Order: sequence, then structure tokens, then C-alpha cells
Amino acid sequence: MKLMCGNANKPLAKTIADYLDSPLSNVEIETFADGELFCRIDENMRGEDVFLIQPTSKPANTHLMELLICIDALSRASARRITAVIPYFGYARQDRKTGGRTPITAKLVANLIARAGADRVLTLDLHAGQIQGFFDIPTDNLFTTPVFEQDIRKHYQTDNLLIVSPDVGGVVRARALAQRLGAEIAIVDKRRPRAGVSEVMNIIGEVEDRRCIIFDDIIDSGGTLCNAAAALKDQGAAEVSAYITHGVLSGKAVERIESSVLKELVVTDSIDVRERSAAAPNIRVLGVAPLLGEAIRRIANEESVSKLFD
Repeated sequence: MKLMCGNANKPLAKTIADYLDSPLSNVEIETFADGELFCRIDENMRGEDVFLIQPTSKPANTHLMELLICIDALSRASARRITAVIPYFGYARQDRKTGGRTPITAKLVANLIARAGADRVLTLDLHAGQIQGFFDIPTDNLFTTPVFEQDIRKHYQTDNLLIVSPDVGGVVRARALAQRLGAEIAIVDKRRPRAGVSEVMNIIGEVEDRRCIIFDDIIDSGGTLCNAAAALKDQGAAEVSAYITHGVLSGKAVERIESSVLKELVVTDSIDVRERSAAAPNIRVLGVAPLLGEAIRRIANEESVSKLFD
């Protein structure tokens, strides 16, 4: 087994390598004057089972091209199997046609990864589970639910706890966490008049005097989360925290979180947010390297990945 990574999230890749007690392979990624990328792998990859760790986070296009170029380099170096480990799968929100003459970019990216030469994909909390069907190669979608459950039990009392889905589409995700914690759920009914803007219409469920935890897969600009937290407080919630897998945190998201009613926002290190999270005292980063590392170990040993969530 060989591990290698691009530039998107080297700290996570190093932590995974430490967990597996396997060093990262040497790879050089250069950028030419006109913005073109070049990859050179400095180790023999012939016949190896290679795991390439590269989320497609900001800048999404650059990191996606790094992923594709590295996969092509590994394929031409005669690697036996190439697994693209994509902790954060960018373009996942473009998983359907939202109007006439619009693309389904998540499917396009899935095609690019497969055509580049990847044999398998390992990812974390896809925005929509059906995106697995966009790939024509085996795809493992890991869930952060066990990691979040353990952290919630460590930092919160589970009595009087309420798990909140920020929209109807996240109900299944919220219910899975609530069942593990023996908690009830509530739903934020919202509408989105345009991309990046949401308005809370109603809260479905009894939230008065409850300790609410909003559970979602992506926080981008932070507007939806902050509006939902404010609506919960207006309905009488005792406190509001949030557990979000992927901390995109674009624009003024950090400032919004810092000035919001949120007691705490917990995100994973699927995206490298160390600098941005350090600017807000109520943002905490939770590591997912053990989860990803154990999945990589199981794939390399041809063991079941789904048993991680039994």
C-alpha cells in the first residue's frame, strides 16, 4: 500500500499516514507561469495499491485538476489500483438539473475521475447519497455520525437534547444521529429564493427549553445556519450548537458564526480550516483521520467498510 496527497489538505493526509504508520510518498506538484499544473511522482508505483488523498475544496478547480493529473500520473506509472480518497467532494451540490439548460456537474466530475484512471473512490458525507450512482467505479461513502456521536456524548449531556435538521432534505441524516443518542428531532422549514440565500419559514417540533444541535453536511457562507440558530432561539431553545461535516466557510462565514447565537460550531478537518477557525472562539475542528485511515486499511486488506457503522 502507498499513500500520497496533493496540496488540498496535507495536514489531514499526514494524520492519516500517522494512523496507518505508513509514510506519504514523495510527489511534486508545480504550477507553470500560465497556471498549468504539473505532477511528478518520485517513487516507484508499479504494481502498488495507491490511496491518493485530495479533497476538492477551495480553490475547487485547482484541487480538482491536481486530483485528475495525479491519478493520470499514477495510471501511467502502472499502479495496480488507484483509490481517490476525497474527504470533501466538491460540486456535490450540483447533483440535479435546477432549471432549463443547466448542468449536472457532480456527474461530470464523477466521469472525469473515472476516466482519469481511478479504480475506486472513498469519500465522506456526500451531499446526496445518490451521487454514488454517478460513479461507474466502486464508491464508499463514509458517515461522520459515529464520530459526532462520540464527541457529543463527551461534551454535552444527552438528556433534553434535540437534533435539528436545517432542511427537509437532511431529515434522514438527523434521524440517524438522533437514534444513536436516543434523542428527538426537529426540522427547520425554509425556502431558498436564490442560490446562497435562505429564509426560515417555520420550526417543526417542540424546541422550547431544549438543547438543540443542528446537524448538516456542509456550511458554506453560514447564512442558513445562523438564520436557523436564531429561529430556534426565538422559539425558546435553551442553547443552540451545530455539528457540520464540511466547513467550506466561504466569504464572511467566520464573522457570521462568531457574532451569531451559536454556542459552538464543530466541523471536521475534511477541509483545512485551521486559519479560518482560529479567528472565531466558538468554532472547533474535529479530526476524522482515524475514520478515513481505518477505511483505507480495510479497503487495502479487502475487508468490509460498512461494518464500521454497525
